[in-house]
Amino acid sequence: MPLNIPNLLTWGRILLIPLFVGVFYIHHDWLAPHEQNLAATAIFIVAAMTDWLDGYLARTLKQTSAFGAFLDPVADKLMVAAALIMLVQLDRADTIVAFIIIGREITISALREWMAKIGASRSVAVSFLGKVKTASQMVAIPMLLYHDPMALFEPQRVGTWLIYLAAALTLWSMIYYLRMAWPHIVERA
Repeated sequence: MPLNIPNLLTWGRILLIPLFVGVFYIHHDWLAPHEQNLAATAIFIVAAMTDWLDGYLARTLKQTSAFGAFLDPVADKLMVAAALIMLVQLDRADTIVAFIIIGREITISALREWMAKIGASRSVAVSFLGKVKTASQMVAIPMLLYHDPMALFEPQRVGTWLIYLAAALTLWSMIYYLRMAWPHIVERA
């Protein structure tokens, strides 16, 4: 496992997960609910920024590695899953939405692994649709985490619409990836 700046940032993102979840378990005498929301939102945004930064640095510094390519999406999926589970527990997101998004990530990760084993990973490379899904999700989650109204802007309402959009795009992108892989699945069945 190469220890370089991009991989350290990815490990840092994974280490932020218990801190992110733990914020919501701090007693209200120490951290008021609106402070918990703000802290969790800030941690999630920092994690999202390190996701972009570690990829940028890996390319710029020519420090890409097979381990980093493996660990980066795992860190992303763990952070998103933790956020979705907390949002369901806080009654800020529907269970079905969390199930769709987490289930799709597991399914597509397994599909990509299998496609790589058979030498057809290009068939399920990240698509534009997948990037739009991720962007919708990464904007929705902080809004749902923040939750508290800000003047005329209601993050909960906008975040709810965006997370439903993300769930719809999640299903659509899963169908897209499965269609791309289908000829290989049929060929090996």
